[in-house]
Amino acid sequence: MFTIPVADDNPTEHPAFVTWAIMALCLLAFLWQQSLPADAAQSLALSLGMVPAVLSGQAELAPELVVLPPWATLLTSMFLHGGWLHLAGNMLFLWIFGDNVEDAMGHGRFLAFYLAAGIAAALAQATAAPAAEVPMIGASGAIAGVLAGYLLLYPKANVRVLVVILLFIRLVNVPAMLVLGLWFLAQIGGAAMSSPEAGGVAFWAHVGGFLCGGALLPLFKHRDMRLFSAPQSQAFAVSPARLARRGRVPTVIPKDGM
Repeated sequence: MFTIPVADDNPTEHPAFVTWAIMALCLLAFLWQQSLPADAAQSLALSLGMVPAVLSGQAELAPELVVLPPWATLLTSMFLHGGWLHLAGNMLFLWIFGDNVEDAMGHGRFLAFYLAAGIAAALAQATAAPAAEVPMIGASGAIAGVLAGYLLLYPKANVRVLVVILLFIRLVNVPAMLVLGLWFLAQIGGAAMSSPEAGGVAFWAHVGGFLCGGALLPLFKHRDMRLFSAPQSQAFAVSPARLARRGRVPTVIPKDGM
């Protein structure tokens, strides 16, 4: 079984300029990485990625790789990615959920919120494995904060999820609280079962970014934005046509010609 969110039906009032700009910067940075020879690309990841052992002072980069102070890599690391799938997955989640959170905050506050969540995510990963020498790169920690913000704002919004089971392929509507809640539980499970020193998926960064986003959302949202918005999901609703097939009369009949 394979499932992946592909869209939501949650409208916005303003263009998501910051979300689009972040996506563009991540794409440009990745194209830069791809243009480099393999050795140079690895050196770039070490120079601009967050290396926990370097951040904690337990190790040092070779002098020719030092282009920024270690604290600055908390920012630069969130704009690099390790491959096309890594980039595509992160940008898909940011595209689906970022515009609504930006709309609830405004452009400037959303940028500060996004960067704060990304920094918190990197610090969480560094705290979990302070001696790790594998660079952490990717926007997923910052995006985890965005997911937490969306969950608190629109828990019952529809998220369209692509479900693939062998030859069965279908788009289904699922409440955001289920999609994002299960995602967060998966990150906790991954963090508990994996070794952060070994590299791979930075589960603790996802957990840290999500918790940071949930904590900061009430401080960054517009005052008139309510938490836990009214139910919007029709994921489990029964249509009038289906009620008719069951021999039941719907309680509300839509008007024609309106």
